Amino acid sequence: MTLTSRRGLRAALALTATAALALTGCTTNTEGPEDSGEPRQEVSLETDDEIAALVPAEIREKGVLVIGTNPPYAPNEFKNERGEIVGFDIDVMTAAAQLMGLRAEFRESDFEKIIPAIEGGTMDMGASSFTVNDERLQTVDFVTYFEAGIQWASAAGTDLDPDDACGLSVAVQRTTVSDQEDVPARSEACVAAGNPPIEKVQFDSQDEASTAVALGKVDAMSADSPISAYAVKQSEGKMQLAGDVFDSAPYGWPVRKGSELAAALEAAADKLIETGDFEKIAQNWGLEDGLIDDAEIRKG
Repeated sequence: MTLTSRRGLRAALALTATAALALTGCTTNTEGPEDSGEPRQEVSLETDDEIAALVPAEIREKGVLVIGTNPPYAPNEFKNERGEIVGFDIDVMTAAAQLMGLRAEFRESDFEKIIPAIEGGTMDMGASSFTVNDERLQTVDFVTYFEAGIQWASAAGTDLDPDDACGLSVAVQRTTVSDQEDVPARSEACVAAGNPPIEKVQFDSQDEASTAVALGKVDAMSADSPISAYAVKQSEGKMQLAGDVFDSAPYGWPVRKGSELAAALEAAADKLIETGDFEKIAQNWGLEDGLIDDAEIRKG
């Protein structure tokens, strides 16, 4: 199975999940490192003149980097209790923008609308757990900065194997790799072997998918590995991880094809890696396992 990452029970379940978030707090995705009791490592950086010189003139002149993101997808991007967009991706891009001499402006958007907005020029880039894949490389360039795989989660106390999930219901967030590739491929394999298909239950947000699992409305969920691990952690014992991480692949920042911004982002990411600031940010969110040695520009 090849990875090309990032809502059955229709509207009634979506409403049930949303209500459960408000009432139980089981997977609200509002907790951050400041709530964990662990000391937070602050990262605040000065402009690096060499990196700033790589920024395209039209962005450098306005001094603002417009970044599309799609919360809630904790711990990468979600809203805290004050309604602010926070998370690992947010912290990394804020630091990268500082090195480029820019202010990061995060614009909330539907996930599937971010790349079209980049193509259309209303956003400069995206920072929303985009897995680099051939389909996306047809329309945008990417700068890699992290690596993640896919991992399933189920209700606590269940014995569930993602490799033996025929006939089960599995929650996914719409337009992610779990929605578009992981679950469909597994379901097709089930049918080919003469077994019942997997019922893929799509949700518009990861909160809804996670809550459906915690409430027992579906058998499992498939999501990026950092997201599943964080959902289990925040579920207060209602969920558990199911199976190992598989199909690891790089996350990337999408930019318009041919944009000089890619070189500036690559340089900023490499500087964060070299100085250890990237690792500090990852440690704040418990995501050290996804660190990479070098950023890379990927073009289709």
